[in-house]
Amino acid sequence: MEKRLVFIVNPSAKNGVSKKIWNKLNYKLDNIPYEVFYTKHQKHAQDLAHSIALSISDPILMVAVGGDGTIHEVINGVVSFQHVTIAYIPAGSGNDFAKGYKLPTKPDECLAHLLQMKENEGVFFDTGKFTNITGQGHFVNSLGAGFDASITRRVNSSFTKKWLNLLGLGKLVYAIFMLIELFLYRPTTFYLVINGVEYTFERAWFVTISNQAFYGGGMKISPLADPGDGELDITVVSEISRIMILFIFLSVFWGGHTKFKAVHLLKGTDILIHSTANIPVHADGEFAGETPVQIKVCPHSWKLIKTYENVKQLIA
Repeated sequence: MEKRLVFIVNPSAKNGVSKKIWNKLNYKLDNIPYEVFYTKHQKHAQDLAHSIALSISDPILMVAVGGDGTIHEVINGVVSFQHVTIAYIPAGSGNDFAKGYKLPTKPDECLAHLLQMKENEGVFFDTGKFTNITGQGHFVNSLGAGFDASITRRVNSSFTKKWLNLLGLGKLVYAIFMLIELFLYRPTTFYLVINGVEYTFERAWFVTISNQAFYGGGMKISPLADPGDGELDITVVSEISRIMILFIFLSVFWGGHTKFKAVHLLKGTDILIHSTANIPVHADGEFAGETPVQIKVCPHSWKLIKTYENVKQLIA
């Protein structure tokens, strides 16, 4: 059965760049039936995706047009709806989702790819489900507590991000606020319970739970993370100086941080993070309350259009 083609466009992503990208792409859909919905506020993409999935029983190819926050919301809206397949046109600042799931990173290539693959069934991937006092939700890239979440909170509330996006330098904003937070953040003790086993990390800077390799605008925080393996990868950085944390973040772009003794790599399916103080948490770069936070993997809970890698595997 032919899939209904639905676009959810965040026109505000990257300070309006997303709207310009969509305006350049939609003329290529002249002879193809589709529906388009525009987001108007935070969490609107999630609400739209959920209501569309509920109201249409036919197979749907739902395309998110925006940044990592947009795809985060869309997947949260349709997680566990088996008749929905997700596609993505990156039009944001970081686009870690496209990198991590091996999708084209250029919008026109993404559109051509999804139209070519439109009638395929898609590939199932995992999400991580988190629960804390603020509520609950799912993440497809990563969840972080500590230093990186503090950076994320500053980035998302800053006018600097807006101006750098206008200059085409949006990827630099994370690095700028990392340097600022480096002198302000105070490491704390993290207590983790992973699959029933307790761990303590003194003077810990952050804990990152990864479903795929990338975060923070291209940093390869968890090089071996596989979003389809039924597990989540855990990275903890502890007992290290402020100067050394800078070196770790410089090396994280190629995965070199994993060689530092202060970097601890673990895996799990059921994870509890709590700490000596209430520490900020982000999910896919969106503020998600504070610790304590419980995380569980949800295996094969959503479908993504076949990626280049999947296509190569089918042809081989």
